[in-house]
Amino acid sequence: MSDDTIRLVTIGRILRRRWRLLAVLTVVGALVGYGSSLLFPPQYTTSASVLLPGAWQERELLTQTEIATSSVVIDRAAAALGWSGVGGNELRDKVSAAASDGNIIKISGTADTPERAQQLSDQVARQFVTFAARISGDSTDPEAAQPEALRQLVAQASRRITDLADTAAPGQSVENVQTRTELVKLRTALQDAVKKLDQVDPAATKAVNLVVMGPAARPTGEAPPTKTQLVAGGAALALLLGVIGHLTAARMSRRLRTETEIAAALGSVLLGTVDVPGERLAHRSEGRGPRARIRRLLGIDVRWDQPAPRAPGDEAGRQIRYRRVCDRLRDRLPHPRPLLVVVPDGDEMAGRAAGQLVAEAGGDPLLRVVEVSVSRPLVPDRDGESGALVVLSAGSWTAPELVGIAEACADAGHEVAGAIVAGVVRARPKRSAGRRPDGAAPALAGGDDTRSAAG
Repeated sequence: MSDDTIRLVTIGRILRRRWRLLAVLTVVGALVGYGSSLLFPPQYTTSASVLLPGAWQERELLTQTEIATSSVVIDRAAAALGWSGVGGNELRDKVSAAASDGNIIKISGTADTPERAQQLSDQVARQFVTFAARISGDSTDPEAAQPEALRQLVAQASRRITDLADTAAPGQSVENVQTRTELVKLRTALQDAVKKLDQVDPAATKAVNLVVMGPAARPTGEAPPTKTQLVAGGAALALLLGVIGHLTAARMSRRLRTETEIAAALGSVLLGTVDVPGERLAHRSEGRGPRARIRRLLGIDVRWDQPAPRAPGDEAGRQIRYRRVCDRLRDRLPHPRPLLVVVPDGDEMAGRAAGQLVAEAGGDPLLRVVEVSVSRPLVPDRDGESGALVVLSAGSWTAPELVGIAEACADAGHEVAGAIVAGVVRARPKRSAGRRPDGAAPALAGGDDTRSAAG
Protein backbone atom coordinates (compact mmCIF):
# COMPACT_ATOMS: atom_id res chain seq x y z
CA MET A 1 0.00 0.00 0.00
CA SER A 2 2.91 2.33 0.65
CA ASP A 3 3.66 2.44 -3.09
CA ASP A 4 0.09 2.21 -4.39
CA THR A 5 -2.07 5.07 -5.53
CA ILE A 6 -4.93 5.88 -3.19
CA ARG A 7 -8.10 4.69 -4.89
CA LEU A 8 -11.76 4.80 -4.03
CA VAL A 9 -11.64 1.09 -3.28
CA THR A 10 -9.12 1.86 -0.52
CA ILE A 11 -11.43 4.47 0.98
CA GLY A 12 -14.30 2.03 0.75
CA ARG A 13 -12.27 -0.64 2.51
CA ILE A 14 -11.51 1.77 5.36
CA LEU A 15 -15.18 2.70 5.72
CA ARG A 16 -16.25 -0.94 5.60
CA ARG A 17 -13.69 -2.37 8.01
CA ARG A 18 -13.33 0.59 10.36
CA TRP A 19 -16.92 1.83 10.44
CA ARG A 20 -17.21 1.42 14.21
CA LEU A 21 -14.13 3.50 14.93
CA LEU A 22 -15.10 6.12 12.34
CA ALA A 23 -18.63 6.28 13.80
CA VAL A 24 -17.19 6.95 17.26
CA LEU A 25 -14.85 9.61 15.87
CA THR A 26 -17.77 11.26 14.06
CA VAL A 27 -19.84 11.39 17.24
CA VAL A 28 -16.88 12.82 19.16
CA GLY A 29 -16.37 15.47 16.47
CA ALA A 30 -20.06 16.39 16.62
CA LEU A 31 -19.84 16.74 20.41
CA VAL A 32 -16.78 18.96 20.06
CA GLY A 33 -18.66 21.14 17.58
CA TYR A 34 -21.61 21.35 19.92
CA GLY A 35 -19.31 22.32 22.79
CA SER A 36 -17.77 25.04 20.63
CA SER A 37 -21.22 26.46 19.96
CA LEU A 38 -21.76 26.76 23.72
CA LEU A 39 -18.46 28.58 24.22
CA PHE A 40 -19.18 31.15 21.51
CA PRO A 41 -22.53 32.95 21.85
CA PRO A 42 -24.71 33.29 18.73
CA GLN A 43 -24.06 36.31 16.53
CA TYR A 44 -26.47 38.21 14.31
CA THR A 45 -25.53 40.28 11.26
CA THR A 46 -27.47 42.82 9.20
CA SER A 47 -26.57 45.52 6.68
CA ALA A 48 -27.50 49.13 5.96
CA SER A 49 -27.07 50.51 2.42
CA VAL A 50 -25.67 53.95 1.56
CA LEU A 51 -26.17 55.33 -1.96
CA LEU A 52 -23.44 57.45 -3.58
CA PRO A 53 -25.07 59.47 -6.43
CA GLY A 54 -23.07 60.31 -9.51
CA ALA A 55 -20.22 58.60 -11.32
CA TRP A 56 -17.63 56.98 -9.08
CA GLN A 57 -14.48 55.17 -9.92
CA GLU A 58 -13.60 51.88 -8.28
CA ARG A 59 -10.76 53.33 -6.24
CA GLU A 60 -13.01 56.13 -5.03
CA LEU A 61 -15.58 53.60 -3.84
CA LEU A 62 -12.79 51.72 -2.08
CA THR A 63 -11.82 54.94 -0.33
CA GLN A 64 -15.38 55.43 0.86
CA THR A 65 -15.50 51.88 2.29
CA GLU A 66 -12.31 52.61 4.21
CA ILE A 67 -13.87 55.80 5.56
CA ALA A 68 -16.99 53.89 6.62
CA THR A 69 -14.91 51.56 8.81
CA SER A 70 -12.42 54.17 10.00
CA SER A 71 -11.78 54.68 13.69
CA VAL A 72 -13.39 58.13 13.59
CA VAL A 73 -16.71 56.78 12.29
CA ILE A 74 -16.69 53.74 14.62
CA ASP A 75 -15.83 55.83 17.68
CA ARG A 76 -18.65 58.27 16.92
CA ALA A 77 -21.07 55.37 16.42
CA ALA A 78 -20.01 53.85 19.75
CA ALA A 79 -20.51 57.17 21.51
CA ALA A 80 -23.96 57.60 19.94
CA LEU A 81 -25.04 54.05 20.88
CA GLY A 82 -23.87 54.40 24.46
CA TRP A 83 -23.66 50.66 25.14
CA SER A 84 -22.19 49.90 28.54
CA GLY A 85 -18.63 48.60 28.32
CA VAL A 86 -18.59 48.73 24.51
CA GLY A 87 -16.27 51.24 22.87
CA GLY A 88 -14.87 51.85 19.45
CA ASN A 89 -12.16 49.19 19.86
CA GLU A 90 -14.75 46.50 20.58
CA LEU A 91 -16.96 47.54 17.65
CA ARG A 92 -14.14 47.81 15.12
CA ASP A 93 -14.04 44.04 14.55
CA LYS A 94 -17.84 43.83 14.32
CA VAL A 95 -18.29 46.34 11.47
CA SER A 96 -17.43 45.83 7.82
CA ALA A 97 -18.17 47.71 4.60
CA ALA A 98 -18.18 46.62 0.97
CA ALA A 99 -18.98 48.38 -2.31
CA SER A 100 -21.55 46.75 -4.58
CA ASP A 101 -22.95 47.48 -8.00
CA GLY A 102 -24.82 50.74 -8.44
CA ASN A 103 -22.49 52.84 -6.23
CA ILE A 104 -23.94 51.34 -3.07
CA ILE A 105 -21.89 50.74 0.05
CA LYS A 106 -23.24 48.07 2.37
CA ILE A 107 -22.28 48.54 6.00
CA SER A 108 -22.66 45.33 8.02
CA GLY A 109 -22.82 45.17 11.78
CA THR A 110 -22.61 42.07 13.97
CA ALA A 111 -23.89 41.85 17.55
CA ASP A 112 -25.13 39.29 20.05
CA THR A 113 -28.82 40.21 19.55
CA PRO A 114 -30.83 41.10 16.43
CA GLU A 115 -31.80 44.48 17.92
CA ARG A 116 -28.22 45.47 18.61
CA ALA A 117 -27.08 44.35 15.15
CA GLN A 118 -29.76 46.56 13.58
CA GLN A 119 -28.88 49.55 15.76
CA LEU A 120 -25.16 49.15 15.06
CA SER A 121 -25.58 49.05 11.27
CA ASP A 122 -27.94 52.05 11.23
CA GLN A 123 -25.76 54.14 13.52
CA VAL A 124 -22.54 53.45 11.60
CA ALA A 125 -24.32 54.34 8.33
CA ARG A 126 -25.53 57.65 9.78
CA GLN A 127 -22.13 58.53 11.19
CA PHE A 128 -20.49 57.65 7.90
CA VAL A 129 -22.78 59.93 5.93
CA THR A 130 -22.27 62.78 8.42
CA PHE A 131 -18.50 62.43 8.47
CA ALA A 132 -18.22 62.09 4.67
CA ALA A 133 -20.35 65.19 4.18
CA ARG A 134 -18.25 67.13 6.67
CA ILE A 135 -14.89 66.34 5.07
CA SER A 136 -16.34 67.23 1.63
CA GLY A 137 -17.48 70.63 2.78
CA ASP A 138 -21.21 69.93 3.11
CA SER A 139 -21.43 70.87 6.81
CA THR A 140 -23.80 73.13 8.65
CA ASP A 141 -20.94 74.32 10.88
CA PRO A 142 -20.80 78.17 10.36
CA GLU A 143 -17.04 78.11 10.87
CA ALA A 144 -16.48 75.61 8.08
CA ALA A 145 -15.25 77.14 4.81
CA GLN A 146 -17.60 76.59 1.86
CA PRO A 147 -16.15 76.24 -1.66
CA GLU A 148 -18.35 78.94 -3.15
CA ALA A 149 -17.61 81.35 -0.32
CA LEU A 150 -13.88 80.75 -0.76
CA ARG A 151 -14.20 81.41 -4.48
CA GLN A 152 -15.93 84.73 -3.83
CA LEU A 153 -13.31 85.78 -1.27
CA VAL A 154 -10.52 84.98 -3.73
CA ALA A 155 -12.24 87.04 -6.45
CA GLN A 156 -12.65 90.01 -4.10
CA ALA A 157 -8.99 89.80 -3.05
CA SER A 158 -7.92 89.69 -6.68
CA ARG A 159 -9.91 92.85 -7.50
CA ARG A 160 -8.52 94.61 -4.45
CA ILE A 161 -4.98 93.77 -5.52
CA THR A 162 -5.68 95.19 -8.98
CA ASP A 163 -6.94 98.43 -7.47
CA LEU A 164 -3.90 98.72 -5.24
CA ALA A 165 -1.58 98.12 -8.17
CA ASP A 166 -3.34 100.84 -10.20
CA THR A 167 -3.27 103.40 -7.38
CA ALA A 168 0.37 102.72 -6.49
CA ALA A 169 2.82 105.58 -6.97
CA PRO A 170 3.52 105.96 -10.69
CA GLY A 171 7.16 106.68 -10.05
CA GLN A 172 9.92 104.49 -11.37
CA SER A 173 11.72 104.18 -8.12
CA VAL A 174 12.96 100.82 -6.98
CA GLU A 175 10.41 100.70 -4.15
CA ASN A 176 7.45 101.45 -6.44
CA VAL A 177 8.48 98.88 -9.01
CA GLN A 178 8.96 96.17 -6.34
CA THR A 179 5.54 96.96 -4.84
CA ARG A 180 3.75 96.67 -8.16
CA THR A 181 5.65 93.44 -8.96
CA GLU A 182 4.72 91.82 -5.66
CA LEU A 183 1.06 92.74 -6.13
CA VAL A 184 1.02 91.20 -9.62
CA LYS A 185 2.60 87.99 -8.29
CA LEU A 186 0.04 87.82 -5.50
CA ARG A 187 -2.83 88.26 -7.97
CA THR A 188 -1.40 85.53 -10.22
CA ALA A 189 -1.14 83.16 -7.27
CA LEU A 190 -4.74 83.80 -6.31
CA GLN A 191 -5.91 83.14 -9.85
CA ASP A 192 -4.02 79.81 -9.87
CA ALA A 193 -5.66 78.91 -6.56
CA VAL A 194 -9.08 79.59 -8.04
CA LYS A 195 -8.31 77.32 -11.00
CA LYS A 196 -7.18 74.50 -8.68
CA LEU A 197 -10.29 74.98 -6.56
CA ASP A 198 -12.48 74.64 -9.64
CA GLN A 199 -10.68 71.42 -10.58
CA VAL A 200 -10.95 69.83 -7.13
CA ASP A 201 -14.48 70.92 -6.41
CA PRO A 202 -16.42 68.39 -8.55
CA ALA A 203 -14.78 65.37 -6.85
CA ALA A 204 -14.95 66.97 -3.44
CA THR A 205 -18.68 67.57 -3.70
CA LYS A 206 -19.51 63.96 -4.61
CA ALA A 207 -20.12 63.02 -1.00
CA VAL A 208 -22.46 65.88 -0.42
CA ASN A 209 -25.58 63.90 -1.33
CA LEU A 210 -24.86 60.53 0.34
CA VAL A 211 -28.17 58.88 1.17
CA VAL A 212 -28.96 56.11 3.66
CA MET A 213 -31.35 53.78 1.86
CA GLY A 214 -33.64 53.03 4.76
CA PRO A 215 -33.00 51.30 8.10
CA ALA A 216 -31.25 47.95 8.29
CA ALA A 217 -33.47 44.87 8.37
CA ARG A 218 -33.65 43.05 11.68
CA PRO A 219 -31.92 39.65 11.28
CA THR A 220 -34.09 36.58 11.75
CA GLY A 221 -31.31 33.97 11.95
CA GLU A 222 -27.86 33.55 13.40
CA ALA A 223 -24.79 34.51 11.46
CA PRO A 224 -22.56 31.62 10.39
CA PRO A 225 -21.14 29.51 11.84
CA THR A 226 -24.40 28.44 13.46
CA LYS A 227 -24.76 25.66 16.03
CA THR A 228 -25.88 23.23 13.33
CA GLN A 229 -22.93 24.14 11.14
CA LEU A 230 -20.47 23.68 14.01
CA VAL A 231 -21.90 20.26 14.87
CA ALA A 232 -21.94 19.11 11.23
CA GLY A 233 -18.49 20.58 10.59
CA GLY A 234 -17.02 18.89 13.67
CA ALA A 235 -18.47 15.52 12.65
CA ALA A 236 -17.26 15.83 9.04
CA LEU A 237 -13.81 17.00 10.12
CA ALA A 238 -13.43 14.10 12.57
CA LEU A 239 -14.48 11.59 9.90
CA LEU A 240 -12.07 13.11 7.39
CA LEU A 241 -9.20 13.09 9.88
CA GLY A 242 -9.97 9.45 10.72
CA VAL A 243 -9.75 8.41 7.07
CA ILE A 244 -6.60 10.48 6.51
CA GLY A 245 -5.06 8.94 9.62
CA HIS A 246 -5.67 5.44 8.28
CA LEU A 247 -4.20 6.36 4.89
CA THR A 248 -1.17 7.98 6.49
CA ALA A 249 -0.55 4.95 8.70
CA ALA A 250 -0.78 2.68 5.67
CA ARG A 251 1.60 4.88 3.69
CA MET A 252 4.12 4.80 6.52
CA SER A 253 3.74 1.05 7.06
CA ARG A 254 6.90 -0.99 6.56
CA ARG A 255 5.20 -4.38 6.36
CA LEU A 256 6.47 -6.54 3.52
CA ARG A 257 3.86 -7.38 0.90
CA THR A 258 5.69 -9.16 -1.90
CA GLU A 259 7.10 -12.68 -1.87
CA THR A 260 10.50 -11.43 -3.02
CA GLU A 261 10.84 -9.03 -0.09
CA ILE A 262 9.74 -11.69 2.40
CA ALA A 263 12.23 -14.25 1.09
CA ALA A 264 15.03 -11.65 1.12
CA ALA A 265 14.29 -10.69 4.74
CA LEU A 266 14.39 -14.35 5.82
CA GLY A 267 17.55 -14.99 3.83
CA SER A 268 15.96 -17.97 2.13
CA VAL A 269 14.06 -18.97 -1.00
CA LEU A 270 10.34 -18.87 -1.65
CA LEU A 271 8.90 -22.35 -1.97
CA GLY A 272 5.50 -21.18 -3.08
CA THR A 273 2.22 -19.53 -2.16
CA VAL A 274 -0.85 -21.32 -0.81
CA ASP A 275 -4.49 -20.34 -0.35
CA VAL A 276 -6.46 -20.46 2.88
CA PRO A 277 -10.28 -20.33 2.70
CA GLY A 278 -12.03 -17.97 5.10
CA GLU A 279 -14.07 -14.77 5.22
CA ARG A 280 -12.59 -12.94 8.19
CA LEU A 281 -9.03 -14.19 8.54
CA ALA A 282 -6.94 -11.42 10.03
CA HIS A 283 -4.92 -10.52 13.06
CA ARG A 284 -7.09 -10.41 16.14
CA SER A 285 -6.13 -9.50 19.64
CA GLU A 286 -6.45 -12.40 22.03
CA GLY A 287 -6.13 -10.28 25.18
CA ARG A 288 -8.81 -10.26 27.80
CA GLY A 289 -8.11 -6.93 29.47
CA PRO A 290 -10.08 -3.69 29.10
CA ARG A 291 -7.87 -2.49 26.29
CA ALA A 292 -8.45 -5.68 24.28
CA ARG A 293 -12.20 -5.44 24.80
CA ILE A 294 -12.20 -1.83 23.64
CA ARG A 295 -10.20 -2.79 20.55
CA ARG A 296 -12.68 -5.54 19.72
CA LEU A 297 -15.60 -3.20 20.33
CA LEU A 298 -14.19 -0.57 17.97
CA GLY A 299 -13.17 -3.19 15.43
CA ILE A 300 -9.51 -2.13 15.43
CA ASP A 301 -8.32 -5.60 16.37
CA VAL A 302 -8.81 -6.59 12.70
CA ARG A 303 -6.39 -5.40 10.04
CA TRP A 304 -8.14 -3.17 7.51
CA ASP A 305 -5.33 -2.95 4.96
CA GLN A 306 -5.36 -6.66 4.17
CA PRO A 307 -6.55 -7.24 0.59
CA ALA A 308 -10.06 -8.53 0.19
CA PRO A 309 -10.32 -12.32 -0.09
CA ARG A 310 -10.03 -13.53 -3.65
CA ALA A 311 -12.78 -15.45 -5.33
CA PRO A 312 -12.87 -19.09 -4.27
CA GLY A 313 -10.90 -21.31 -6.60
CA ASP A 314 -11.18 -24.95 -7.36
CA GLU A 315 -10.50 -27.26 -4.39
CA ALA A 316 -8.31 -29.43 -6.56
CA GLY A 317 -6.24 -26.44 -7.61
CA ARG A 318 -5.73 -25.42 -3.98
CA GLN A 319 -4.54 -28.93 -3.10
CA ILE A 320 -2.15 -28.89 -6.05
CA ARG A 321 -0.48 -25.80 -4.59
CA TYR A 322 0.11 -27.58 -1.26
CA ARG A 323 1.31 -30.74 -3.05
CA ARG A 324 3.83 -28.79 -5.11
CA VAL A 325 5.19 -27.11 -1.97
CA CYS A 326 5.63 -30.56 -0.38
CA ASP A 327 7.43 -31.80 -3.50
CA ARG A 328 9.84 -28.86 -3.38
CA LEU A 329 10.49 -29.58 0.29
CA ARG A 330 11.37 -33.22 -0.46
CA ASP A 331 13.71 -32.11 -3.23
CA ARG A 332 15.51 -29.71 -0.90
CA LEU A 333 15.89 -32.19 1.97
CA PRO A 334 18.81 -34.59 1.50
CA HIS A 335 17.33 -37.13 3.88
CA PRO A 336 13.76 -37.79 5.00
CA ARG A 337 14.23 -36.12 8.34
CA PRO A 338 11.66 -34.04 10.31
CA LEU A 339 11.26 -30.37 9.52
CA LEU A 340 10.27 -27.56 11.90
CA VAL A 341 7.43 -25.33 10.64
CA VAL A 342 7.72 -21.86 12.20
CA VAL A 343 4.54 -19.75 12.29
CA PRO A 344 4.50 -16.16 13.68
CA ASP A 345 2.30 -15.97 16.74
CA GLY A 346 -1.05 -14.39 15.91
CA ASP A 347 -0.86 -15.00 12.15
CA GLU A 348 -4.13 -16.91 11.71
CA MET A 349 -3.76 -17.39 7.97
CA ALA A 350 -0.27 -18.82 8.37
CA GLY A 351 -1.46 -21.15 11.15
CA ARG A 352 -4.24 -22.60 9.02
CA ALA A 353 -1.90 -22.90 6.03
CA ALA A 354 0.62 -24.78 8.17
CA GLY A 355 -2.08 -27.19 9.35
CA GLN A 356 -3.18 -27.86 5.78
CA LEU A 357 0.45 -28.36 4.76
CA VAL A 358 0.97 -30.96 7.51
CA ALA A 359 -2.10 -32.87 6.34
CA GLU A 360 -1.01 -32.75 2.71
CA ALA A 361 2.55 -33.92 3.52
CA GLY A 362 1.22 -37.08 5.20
CA GLY A 363 4.40 -37.58 7.22
CA ASP A 364 6.74 -37.24 4.22
CA PRO A 365 8.43 -35.08 5.26
CA LEU A 366 7.44 -35.13 8.91
CA LEU A 367 6.45 -31.58 9.92
CA ARG A 368 6.31 -30.15 13.43
CA VAL A 369 4.54 -26.80 13.82
CA VAL A 370 5.61 -24.23 16.41
CA GLU A 371 4.34 -20.68 16.98
CA VAL A 372 7.02 -18.09 17.62
CA SER A 373 6.48 -14.72 19.24
CA VAL A 374 7.51 -11.96 16.86
CA SER A 375 8.42 -9.46 19.59
CA ARG A 376 10.80 -11.93 21.31
CA PRO A 377 11.32 -14.86 18.92
CA LEU A 378 12.53 -18.08 20.52
CA VAL A 379 12.66 -21.27 18.48
CA PRO A 380 13.00 -24.73 20.14
CA ASP A 381 16.46 -26.22 19.96
CA ARG A 382 17.25 -28.63 17.19
CA ASP A 383 16.01 -32.15 17.97
CA GLY A 384 16.63 -34.20 14.87
CA GLU A 385 15.08 -31.66 12.47
CA SER A 386 16.85 -30.96 9.22
CA GLY A 387 15.84 -27.32 9.09
CA ALA A 388 13.03 -24.81 9.53
CA LEU A 389 10.25 -23.81 7.22
CA VAL A 390 8.70 -20.36 7.79
CA VAL A 391 5.01 -19.97 6.93
CA LEU A 392 3.49 -16.48 7.10
CA SER A 393 0.98 -14.19 5.41
CA ALA A 394 1.92 -11.23 3.20
CA GLY A 395 1.54 -7.69 4.45
CA SER A 396 1.62 -8.69 8.11
CA TRP A 397 5.22 -8.38 9.24
CA THR A 398 8.12 -5.97 8.80
CA ALA A 399 11.61 -6.82 7.62
CA PRO A 400 13.17 -6.47 11.13
CA GLU A 401 10.56 -8.87 12.52
CA LEU A 402 11.32 -11.48 9.88
CA VAL A 403 15.04 -11.00 10.37
CA GLY A 404 14.48 -11.66 14.08
CA ILE A 405 12.69 -14.94 13.29
CA ALA A 406 15.52 -15.99 10.96
CA GLU A 407 18.12 -15.17 13.61
CA ALA A 408 16.13 -17.12 16.22
CA CYS A 409 16.13 -20.15 13.90
CA ALA A 410 19.86 -19.85 13.38
CA ASP A 411 20.42 -19.44 17.13
CA ALA A 412 18.54 -22.72 17.73
CA GLY A 413 20.62 -24.54 15.10
CA HIS A 414 17.96 -24.57 12.36
CA GLU A 415 18.73 -23.57 8.82
CA VAL A 416 15.81 -21.84 7.10
CA ALA A 417 14.94 -24.21 4.29
CA GLY A 418 12.42 -21.90 2.68
CA ALA A 419 9.40 -19.65 3.09
CA ILE A 420 5.75 -20.15 2.23
CA VAL A 421 3.35 -17.22 1.84
CA ALA A 422 -0.33 -17.78 2.65
CA GLY A 423 -3.17 -15.85 1.02
CA VAL A 424 -6.87 -15.87 1.78
CA VAL A 425 -9.72 -16.77 -0.55
CA ARG A 426 -13.45 -16.71 0.08
CA ALA A 427 -14.74 -20.00 1.43
CA ARG A 428 -17.30 -21.98 -0.53
CA PRO A 429 -20.61 -22.73 1.19
CA LYS A 430 -20.82 -26.06 2.99
CA ARG A 431 -22.24 -28.82 0.81
CA SER A 432 -23.09 -31.38 3.46
CA ALA A 433 -22.92 -31.80 7.19
CA GLY A 434 -20.82 -34.93 6.89
CA ARG A 435 -17.91 -33.30 5.03
CA ARG A 436 -15.25 -31.35 6.81
CA PRO A 437 -15.33 -27.62 5.94
CA ASP A 438 -12.62 -26.40 3.63
CA GLY A 439 -11.23 -24.05 6.25
CA ALA A 440 -11.05 -26.60 9.06
CA ALA A 441 -7.51 -27.21 10.21
CA PRO A 442 -6.59 -30.88 10.39
CA ALA A 443 -4.83 -32.45 13.33
CA LEU A 444 -1.15 -31.66 13.33
CA ALA A 445 1.34 -34.46 13.02
CA GLY A 446 3.30 -35.46 16.04
CA GLY A 447 0.54 -35.66 18.67
CA ASP A 448 0.87 -33.41 21.70
CA ASP A 449 4.41 -32.45 20.79
CA THR A 450 3.50 -30.98 17.41
CA ARG A 451 2.87 -27.48 18.81
CA SER A 452 4.98 -25.75 21.38
CA ALA A 453 4.80 -22.14 22.48
CA ALA A 454 7.81 -19.90 22.38
CA GLY A 455 9.20 -19.18 25.80
